[in-house]
Amino acid sequence: MSDQEQFLDVIDRDEAERRFRSALNLQPLGIERLAVRDSLGRVLAANVLAQVDVPSFDRSNFDGYAVQAADTFGASEVYPKIIQLSHQSIEASVEPTGVLQSGQAITIATGGMLPRGADAVLMVEHAEERSGVVQVRRAVTPGFGISFAGTDIAIGETVLLAGTLLTSRETGVLAAIGIEFVDVWRQPRVTILSTGNEIISPGTPMRPAAVYDSNSQVLADAVREQGGIPILGGIIRDNTDELRSALHKAIEDSDVVLLSGGTSKGKGDLCYRVVAEWKDPGIVVHGVALKPGKPICMAVIASKPVVILPGFPTSAIFTFHEFIAPILRLLGGRQRESHETLTASMAIKTNSEVGRTEYLLVGLIKTDKGLSAFPMGKGSGSVTAFSRADGFVTIPRHTEIVAAGEQVQVRLIGRGLELADLVVIGSHCVQLDLLLTQLQQRSVRSKFLAVGSTAGLMAAKRGECDVAGIHLLDPLTGTYNSPFLNDSVTLVEGYVRSQGIVFRRGDERFEGRTAAEIVAEANRDSSIVMVNRNQGSGTRILIDRVLAGTKPSGYAVQPNNHSAVSAAIVQHRADWGIAIEAIARWNNLAFLPIQEEHYDFAIPNDRLDRPAVQEFIALLSAMQKTSNRKTEPL
Repeated sequence: MSDQEQFLDVIDRDEAERRFRSALNLQPLGIERLAVRDSLGRVLAANVLAQVDVPSFDRSNFDGYAVQAADTFGASEVYPKIIQLSHQSIEASVEPTGVLQSGQAITIATGGMLPRGADAVLMVEHAEERSGVVQVRRAVTPGFGISFAGTDIAIGETVLLAGTLLTSRETGVLAAIGIEFVDVWRQPRVTILSTGNEIISPGTPMRPAAVYDSNSQVLADAVREQGGIPILGGIIRDNTDELRSALHKAIEDSDVVLLSGGTSKGKGDLCYRVVAEWKDPGIVVHGVALKPGKPICMAVIASKPVVILPGFPTSAIFTFHEFIAPILRLLGGRQRESHETLTASMAIKTNSEVGRTEYLLVGLIKTDKGLSAFPMGKGSGSVTAFSRADGFVTIPRHTEIVAAGEQVQVRLIGRGLELADLVVIGSHCVQLDLLLTQLQQRSVRSKFLAVGSTAGLMAAKRGECDVAGIHLLDPLTGTYNSPFLNDSVTLVEGYVRSQGIVFRRGDERFEGRTAAEIVAEANRDSSIVMVNRNQGSGTRILIDRVLAGTKPSGYAVQPNNHSAVSAAIVQHRADWGIAIEAIARWNNLAFLPIQEEHYDFAIPNDRLDRPAVQEFIALLSAMQKTSNRKTEPL
């Protein structure tokens, strides 16, 4: 055998990945707790649930007057209505005292807490103060000018999912709900060793037969892009003892070790020889049927990945992204990296070597017929090819020729627009949060919009979402959801949750009474104030059925979620309402069951076969089997 030994076991790319991964533990490395102020760019290791409502009280959106909307009806510029002005003034951060009476207005600042009895805010521009009265020049409707408690974020809501990368948007949300510390996944530490007598550091005068060390820079930044911490181990000369010592230290100090160069089996290529001294299992792959990247050597030492990347820059970065980047993301708790792919026509005939999967760097040119892909025409030793290419074409190992004009898929280099895999619109439920969390753990990105059952169902019928969460009660049949469908959507059975009357514990007006007795008493006594729900919500349909056409005091106040209902009761702005049991428990309120409701999912027929939808349905089915279709989410 000559000094230039032959590769003994060149294998397929997928088999190489399988062998490498099977020898590793690819669970996230561990959790560390960080202050939110230091968490930018880190990945959440646990869901973040809101422990408060945002806003935490019903607040004014404008400078103006807290009023009862009915007192403004009929007002106009020509015929203003007169309301008595209270001596009280509500500034931001001030908790109001007393109750706003009919025919009365209280000055309130933007952000001020709405007093009991008020159901709207009259803007200062639409009124005029004169001698202790307010002249109202425009009527307002109940709820106008108010941000109800929990409108932005509801207590108990999963605000951020585990696996979320924290940007300035997410850290702002964490601050808004009062979170000071978060649990994040530890970042993998990656030692990078450049090897070879020919390698010199940037800034050193160039000498004959020398090469500037560009690989350590590009690999360090690539590690950072994948959420890791690079440790530059310096340039190691072709000296066995020096390399062995550096490798020992790297394995002790880091979670992953990358060596650049010395992976071939030539006389001066020492890296694979030194790495081969370790066993159990040691080297698991040496030689992969790739172009560029054939000489890559992958080992596992002390349960840590140790990889010798080819010395040529393009080969090194390609093999890094193929084999190392996905592992760094797994160790750091990150989601699978998405890549934008475009269709283009190959500009010229291109030959490929049979037996090796080839990654062909291309530049994209826009023509009248669409995109055209031009091969970059530079080898694996090129420093500039990767940085200047728009993307690359993967040529299968059994393909010898890609003809000019043939349609190819170009995977773009760099990050494009990341779209959600699953769009969910409709009514919010904590159990839905749990389902979306599990999808996130399976690298299915989701987007959820809480718009209520009716709006969600309409979106599904228009094909604007993948899934709509609904709990709509047909008052004629007493049946949930199915009466509201049409032929464009399919109803997938969800689960059951309990709706009931909520009130403060110990309130003698409600304790021990039936729902019918509570409604009757509320209709008799106007001092008993209810808090309603918004039109179009499933809960509102149930409320109107329970009220049987009556409108107790507070009926006009209609926040759009369960948390706002409970917040109004906890803060004594209302005395009772209807919400789900889980929210009552969150807020330590008494709960009187009325009806078990069916929370189901409407799915557009033409989206049923989408992979993300099928995975959602499979998870839902698994949950139903373990919970007998009932859920106690909190």
